[in-house]
Amino acid sequence: MAVEHGHEGKRGFYGSCVQMGVPVGLLLAASVFAIFSRLPEDQFLLWGWRVPFLLGIVLLGIGMFIRLRIMESPLFEKAQRETGVSKIPIIEVVKKHPKNVLLAMGARFAENACFYIFSVFVLSYAVDRLGLERPTILTGVWIAAAVQIIAIPAFGILSDKVGRRPVYIGGAIFIALFAFPFFWMVETKVTVVIWLAIVLGLVGHAAMYGPQAAFFSELFGTRVRYSGASIGYQLASPFAGGIAPMVATALLEWTNGGSWSVSVYLIGTAVITLVAIILAAETFQRDLSRRHD
Repeated sequence: MAVEHGHEGKRGFYGSCVQMGVPVGLLLAASVFAIFSRLPEDQFLLWGWRVPFLLGIVLLGIGMFIRLRIMESPLFEKAQRETGVSKIPIIEVVKKHPKNVLLAMGARFAENACFYIFSVFVLSYAVDRLGLERPTILTGVWIAAAVQIIAIPAFGILSDKVGRRPVYIGGAIFIALFAFPFFWMVETKVTVVIWLAIVLGLVGHAAMYGPQAAFFSELFGTRVRYSGASIGYQLASPFAGGIAPMVATALLEWTNGGSWSVSVYLIGTAVITLVAIILAAETFQRDLSRRHD
């Protein structure tokens, strides 16, 4: 919706504004969790951990209100008049655009996996394996989320200038190169170095996440754009970010605590994403008004 409402030449920026919701949510979650994690352990386990989830109900209500009130984009209304609306868009997407669905899924692997490694898994790794204080890591996540609020639209704007693929590829290459240094920095147990590692990791994530909304939307025609982008985005989640913390934990156990195995895993996801982006077409100059298929 944001991409279709966006002005020509600024779709990356408009799409990235939606993506900013993730670091904002992470910022809020880290802040709330930091507050309630200061409770005595027995109180936190009894009721403290439930409060953040209950607060999420308020955000759910706000999201539903916005979605029900928002108007359809001019592009969709034009496509609706000229070609009609697909009765079963999911089936149409799978039949007509299977390649782009797979490419969108592949593009999510490094982005989704590294986000959960750098923001979720690092917490358990640093606290349980390295014996660091939980508030120290939460503060690093909080700082990184704040930086992402700026980095995500910045990369979205950059993708409007040079293209989606170069920015996305740059982010994936950075993740591959940073996979080992990230854990080396965390393992120093120096607070500032740990914070820098988390910030750098999530900036690399922002390089992919910033242009992602526009890139995925531009892969599909107006008739099936919402379904196509959603399918590619959501189907990858269980196989990329959804299982990333569990895979990382299992790899640590398998290698007797060797973080190198998680680094190799991150590099593997980056390779999948690089292949997907290289095979995908550049989309930032496409005229969406002419793509109703």
